[in-house]
Amino acid sequence: MRKFTADVIFPVASAPIKNGVIITDDAGKILAVESSKAHDPASLEYHAGVIVPGFVNTHCHLELSHMKGRVDTGTGLLPFIHNVVSFRNFPMEEILDAIEKADQEMYEAGIVAVGDISNKLDTAVQKDKSHIRYYTFVEAFDFLTDANAAGTFQQAEAVLAGQSGAHGNRKSLVPHAPYSVSRALFQLLKATNGSGDTVSIHNQETPHEDALFLHKTGGFLDFYKGFGISLDGFRASGKTSIHYAMENMNPNARTLFVHNTLSGSEDIQAAQRWSDHVYWATCPNANLYIENRMPYYRHFLDNNARMTIGTDSLTSNWQLSVLEEMKAIARYQSYLPFETLLEWATLNGAKALGFDSDLGSIEPGKTPGLNLLSLGADGKLSPETKVKRLL
Repeated sequence: MRKFTADVIFPVASAPIKNGVIITDDAGKILAVESSKAHDPASLEYHAGVIVPGFVNTHCHLELSHMKGRVDTGTGLLPFIHNVVSFRNFPMEEILDAIEKADQEMYEAGIVAVGDISNKLDTAVQKDKSHIRYYTFVEAFDFLTDANAAGTFQQAEAVLAGQSGAHGNRKSLVPHAPYSVSRALFQLLKATNGSGDTVSIHNQETPHEDALFLHKTGGFLDFYKGFGISLDGFRASGKTSIHYAMENMNPNARTLFVHNTLSGSEDIQAAQRWSDHVYWATCPNANLYIENRMPYYRHFLDNNARMTIGTDSLTSNWQLSVLEEMKAIARYQSYLPFETLLEWATLNGAKALGFDSDLGSIEPGKTPGLNLLSLGADGKLSPETKVKRLL
């Protein structure tokens, strides 16, 4: 048995506790959260700072870890995708070593669960032995070409079968993005997703995406032409891209829209009318890395959107740290209080991945992990805030 105390405990599911104590068993399971007054001070492990649950990273591409620093910043999404495709072939030893190091980096950064995009089987072995719990999203895309749907789906099924299911890990077949998935492929994927599953999809990451669906204009026309892919059969709907996704996805599954850099209030409202199981993953440092922009979070707050936090990959970020994502949000949109960001980084993420029975909040019966944070004198995140993993 261990007893942890700090200046303030943030259980997340309930109000912060000053002079509180967290009692755990030796495996890290929470036995009680109560006042420290009834305990002998000598029995307590005191830590200066605040204790919070382990972080949940709802969007990552672990398999791209070997590409750190190899793709330029500030290019915009379309050149970024082109560079990723160009640079993906590396020696397997180098790829696996980078995956292992990135997994360890996330563990040391206090991350307890990850929603991870996979197009290959490169990460499966590491996930089997990792201390982090993974929800693997096997992504499929056929470049809006119905004729490619069946073959693409079969390839994705084979990749899904080999993904890790150890230690509570989960997996789903998911669409990549509205601009890269045909209706035929969407329907094949939809048939595999039920009410207990989470489905991840990249959403409204660049102005070119909405331009394609609204007017059949923008950079995707030349992008596809450059790969020898015809969009002659594509017809603009006059609606933003998220509507195409909703028309072709299962509203009964948990849906995790990722990035949402250009999502406005009308898009958010439409999605939340479509389903009661919508979550929104924001990856601010990746948005800055690729597009030099971030979402306007006021739209999400005003619509009571369930926000989560992701890191994206080391191809599009300088590190894999949920804390650094929280700090980026606080730096550029400081109207967001710490407790709101903490809920995004913990409980909301756990709910989005279906891991909230164990993770996301400091409550009896859970094993959420414990992180120690050093906040500023004003009780807010600062550039100097650090995280130390306690459990």
